[in-house]
Amino acid sequence: MTKYRVSADIGGTFTDFVFEDETGATRIGKVPTTPQNPSRGVLDGLAAGPSSLGEIDFFVHGTTVGLNAFLERRGARTLLLMTAGISDSYTIARGHRTHLYQLQYRKPAQLVPRRDVYEIRERLAWDGSVIEPLNEADLQTVIEVVRAQGIPAIAICFLHAFTNQSHEQRAKAVLGEALPGVSISLSSDIAREWREYERASSVVMDAYVAPVVELYLKTLRSELSSAGMDKTIHVMRSSGGVMTDRIARDQPISTLLSGPVGGAIGCVQLAKDTGRQNLLGVDMGGTSFDLTLVVDGEPQLSTETALEGLPLLMSVVDIPTIGTGGGSIAWIEAGGLRVGPKSAGSQPGPACYGRGGTEPTVTDANLFLGRLATNSLLGGRMSLDATATAVAIAKLAGPLGMSNLELAEGILAISNAKMADAMRTITVEKGIDPRSFTLVAYGGAGPMNAAELAFELDIREILIPRFPGTFSAWGMLRSDIRSDFSVSFFTMADQVDPQAMLATCEALQAQGRELLEQEHVPADQMTFALSADLRYVGQEYTLSIPFGRASAIADILKAFHIAHERRFGHAQSQNPVEFVNLRLAAIGRLARARQGFAFTPQARSPQIGERDIVFVSQAMRAKVYNRALFTDQTRYLGPAVIEEESATTFVPPGYTFQLDDWGNILIQKEA
Repeated sequence: MTKYRVSADIGGTFTDFVFEDETGATRIGKVPTTPQNPSRGVLDGLAAGPSSLGEIDFFVHGTTVGLNAFLERRGARTLLLMTAGISDSYTIARGHRTHLYQLQYRKPAQLVPRRDVYEIRERLAWDGSVIEPLNEADLQTVIEVVRAQGIPAIAICFLHAFTNQSHEQRAKAVLGEALPGVSISLSSDIAREWREYERASSVVMDAYVAPVVELYLKTLRSELSSAGMDKTIHVMRSSGGVMTDRIARDQPISTLLSGPVGGAIGCVQLAKDTGRQNLLGVDMGGTSFDLTLVVDGEPQLSTETALEGLPLLMSVVDIPTIGTGGGSIAWIEAGGLRVGPKSAGSQPGPACYGRGGTEPTVTDANLFLGRLATNSLLGGRMSLDATATAVAIAKLAGPLGMSNLELAEGILAISNAKMADAMRTITVEKGIDPRSFTLVAYGGAGPMNAAELAFELDIREILIPRFPGTFSAWGMLRSDIRSDFSVSFFTMADQVDPQAMLATCEALQAQGRELLEQEHVPADQMTFALSADLRYVGQEYTLSIPFGRASAIADILKAFHIAHERRFGHAQSQNPVEFVNLRLAAIGRLARARQGFAFTPQARSPQIGERDIVFVSQAMRAKVYNRALFTDQTRYLGPAVIEEESATTFVPPGYTFQLDDWGNILIQKEA
């Protein structure tokens, strides 16, 4: 019986699938996302795949259930327990303004209002020593409130708990015994780091989305088991690894960015395959536009992030996102044309879907300009309604005093400008020259706009991977099991005891090994990566520096000075440095088939027709190709449209394209 490794990426419009057998042969699938019950769409896609559920040997998926619950403020009502005397620190938050000249700035609204923050008498010193024992009588008030009001989640953040977990652990034990079924999150489990407000924000987020994520994962597990699949369900972590659904239920905050991170891991694999070490990945789906950088073959990892202004202390692949995609709706504001962030989603979808949508979207603009045909989507299985598109565009063009053609081009120009600005924020604004990068475009709508985005940043080379519309799901199958651990190690660099530091690292590794053993990872497939957060004395923020068990302190400091020079353009090697945290990534390697591309003599021409398109207000005739018929490395000229099951690629005039050694489409600007 053939065994399959399967991945699913639940997006805002479609749920994407990749089925990979033991030889590396790959099949893909797409079904509409079912927002009311995302597990229903997963089951629909698995049922339509090449395998029965009993043939699935490994299953991983990325979910936006937790993220959407936060973005739409549909999470659980949460109580926050804090040390008596500092409970206002969460409500006050930080005083800095991220946009200096925004005159009407408002601080982000917290997920827990002040009335739901409760003080518990206890106190730990900065080094974890007990100043005041935990007063368990204070917990009885919380128990009464939770019972009386039916509150489903509790977050606990005690002062300095990252150095001593005992008070938080005891509070959880007392509350858990009295309140079975209530989700309880601890800051010492979620973020073992300093900064009380950021720790509180992180644990609140975990508790806020926990009941929603737990319900979804339990429902998915139940429905898959009933349908005949008894394998472990894996979930993508925001840090780029995978975890079992059991761990995901315990750490729901780790799932927040699990969907788009698959594309980042796919880009890392492309860097290994193609030898192109610097990649700028752009994932344009139906709802959002996600970006990722691969520098020197490695993804850009961060130890903290923020969602809508709320800070989170968690290991995460840095993936900025803006609200523009194929389903982004065009609308009028103050007499001007706007595009997004509101999306038509999958229901009703763009006007051309014929499901009741009446507002023009980016997809409608591409159809109107000829870059999409009525049979372009899903290999022709989904027919687009050109008449509905024309009606929607005319409805908006009239009030603006524009022709239908001008409006369609204007929609794409605005959408592309927003995406190009987002690309500059992770390259030019950080001192990175995008001209030395290869643009990797994926997602259902990414290849359609790739050339115009590359032109905006003067990038001369574009890579369209195989199965671009399901590339994030493909990247999930390139991932390994991963868990991240951290511990406070606040010490001046010249006072570090190497033996004490080694003992701390060994303790972290023991935690990582224990978790990987729970995931049934063989010992010879385990690897452990250490890093330290360092900063110059007087600085607020740190840089994370990788090191080995045998690394000398002097070597770590040298690497820190080099990293600081590279990141900020200067270094002060004569200034004192301090360690803040030690970190460990525990990785369990997963077996996977080696994938290549079989080149054969061209059996027939890949060209399947021609059609009229519009590009920069000029009508022209473009050749239309079927990607599945490209079997050698012949070079072709634009203008061209390349159709395949998961996406459509547009190649403007002045560009050439051909397959590379791995079957990706390589698009290059002519000299």
